[in-house]
Amino acid sequence: MSALVQKWIPAIIVAAGLAGAGWFVGQGVEGFRKADRYITIKGLAEKDARSDYAIWVISFRRASQTYQELQQVLMKDREEVVSFLKNQGFSEQDIEARSLQMTDLMAREYGQQDGFTFRYTGQGSVVVRTSQVEEVSRISNQLDPLIQAGVQISSDGPNGGAPRYLLRGFNDIKPLLLEQAVKNAAEQAEKFAADAGAKLGKIKQANQGSIQILDDDGTDEYSSGMTIGKRLRVVSTFVYSLE
Repeated sequence: MSALVQKWIPAIIVAAGLAGAGWFVGQGVEGFRKADRYITIKGLAEKDARSDYAIWVISFRRASQTYQELQQVLMKDREEVVSFLKNQGFSEQDIEARSLQMTDLMAREYGQQDGFTFRYTGQGSVVVRTSQVEEVSRISNQLDPLIQAGVQISSDGPNGGAPRYLLRGFNDIKPLLLEQAVKNAAEQAEKFAADAGAKLGKIKQANQGSIQILDDDGTDEYSSGMTIGKRLRVVSTFVYSLE
């Protein structure tokens, strides 16, 4: 072997080694890309439902020059409201008569010795909690007997005095919605894979995502409780592999 050939053998070996390493690196990157082919799909499921529980706060207020008079009239108003509700068919378990609240305006730090039409103001409330949703909806629009009895109904409080309607049985419906969301996502993924000339693989990752209870008034905001009808919506995210 000539000295010239001996001189070039190490260089040839190094060059061949580098070329081989480059080939394997190239194959690794390509294989990684193939193995990492995936598609992310959002599955949607919606269902209409009816509220199964109602919370209704009936608030009333008064004003007077004397503490005793104010207390007496507020207690009478509270009794009128409770009696009205019982006459409408609500039980004692459905009704909560809350404590009265009274304020001496002159006792405030910024109070003046004169200038008040009434020195004392007060308010009270009666809360109805019941599964009689339809009855609450009907009776809440028929408060004329209380007004005629002199009760000064106030719009203060949650929902401006209107009932709030809730869906406490949501967890009973939730599994069905999730099942429908999975099915919806799978249908979309199958179609995408077919259009792309690929075969849909297994689910690599799943996220239950957001579950919303909406009012059925056409808004897409979370339920404020103003409507009896509800719109349930589940949006779940799934990652499928592509083969």
